[in-house]
Amino acid sequence: MIKLHDTHFKPFLSESRIQDAVKKIAEKIALDYKDQIPIFVGVLNGSFMFVSDFLKYYPYDCEVTFVKLSSYQGLTSTGIVETLLDVSEDIEGRSVIILEDIVDTGRTLQTLIHMFSNIKVKEFKIATLFFKSEIYNGEYSVDYVGIEIPNKFIVGYGLDYKELGRNLKEVYQINQTHMINLVLFGKPGAGKGTQAEFLKEKYNLKHISTGDLFRYNMKNDTKLGQLAKSYIDNGDLVPDEVTIKMLEDAVEKNPDASGFIFDGFPRTAAQAEALDNLLTAKNMKVDATIALEANDEVLIQRLLERGKVSGRSDDQDEAKIRNRFDEYNTKTAPLKDYYEAQGKFHSVNGIGAIDEVTHRLGKVIEEL
Repeated sequence: MIKLHDTHFKPFLSESRIQDAVKKIAEKIALDYKDQIPIFVGVLNGSFMFVSDFLKYYPYDCEVTFVKLSSYQGLTSTGIVETLLDVSEDIEGRSVIILEDIVDTGRTLQTLIHMFSNIKVKEFKIATLFFKSEIYNGEYSVDYVGIEIPNKFIVGYGLDYKELGRNLKEVYQINQTHMINLVLFGKPGAGKGTQAEFLKEKYNLKHISTGDLFRYNMKNDTKLGQLAKSYIDNGDLVPDEVTIKMLEDAVEKNPDASGFIFDGFPRTAAQAEALDNLLTAKNMKVDATIALEANDEVLIQRLLERGKVSGRSDDQDEAKIRNRFDEYNTKTAPLKDYYEAQGKFHSVNGIGAIDEVTHRLGKVIEEL
C-alpha cells in the first residue's frame, strides 16, 4: 500500500506484467511496419515511460516525437482536453502511430485524431498500454492494446495523481473499500449523539461532530480554531469554508475508517453542496441522510429533564426550545429537499427505547 497526497493506492500490475505488455505491442507494430519508417507520437506526460521502453523493444528504424494534452485534475477528468504541446515535425504523408499510456473515455483520443486528420498524414494507428474498454465511447478503433483494465483510477509507470507517482515501476489502483458515509440530523433532543455512538461501534464509522471539532480546534489553539474564534468574538457566524476545512482535516486523519457519520453539518442546502464537493474530491460520497423524527412535545420534555442534569440554560426554557425547533424546521426543509432529490433521504422514528431506535437505523444502513 502506498499513499500519495491524501489518497491510498494498492498494488495492481507488476513491473514484469507491464514489460510483457509493452513488448507485445512493440512486436505487433514491428510486424506491421517493418517495411516503413513510422513516426511514433507519445502523448505527454503519462506516456514517457511507455514510449521509452517501447522503443527499446522496437527492432527497426523509426522516428519519435511528442504531443502534450491534458484533461485530468486529481482523480477525475475535467472533460475539457487542452493542447499544451503540438507536433512540430513535418509528418504530412507519413504513417503515424500514437502511443497512449491509457485510453478511457476517448476524449483525448478524439482530439488527437482530429489533429492528425488536419495534418493529412498517410495513416495513423492508435496503440495504448492500458485500455478501459467498459467506459470507452467506441468512436474510433484502438489498434494495439497492451492490457485491458477495469474502470479504476491508477497511478505509476508514467501515470500520476496530482503529479505524484509517475516514477513508480509498478502500477497501483486506488484503494476503494466499501464506505458508508452518513449525515445524521434531527431536532435537539432527538438522540443523534446517543445513536451515533452505537452506529460508529457497530459499523466501524468515525463520528464527526462539528461541535466537537470547534471545541477541539479552539481548545488546542489551532489555526482553524483561532480563525473560528475571531469570527465568534466579533459576533459573526463562522463561514462554511472554515467548517469544511475542519471536516476535511478530520476525514484525512482517519484514512482507515469504514465511513463517517457527519453530525451537525450540513444544516443548509449550501452546506450540503459544500460537503458533496469535499467528498467528491476524495472519491467519496454521502450514502444516506437519516433524520431522527420525534414529536415536539416529547422532545420538549426530554430537553427539560436533560436541562436539570446538564445545567444548560437553553434546555431549561421551553420558549427557547421551541425557537430552536422553529429554526431547525426552517433550515432543514430545503436540506430535506436537497437529499430527497438525490434519493438519499431517510426518516426514522426516534421515539422508543434506545436499542429500538438503533435497530431502525440499522435497517436503513443494511439496505445500503
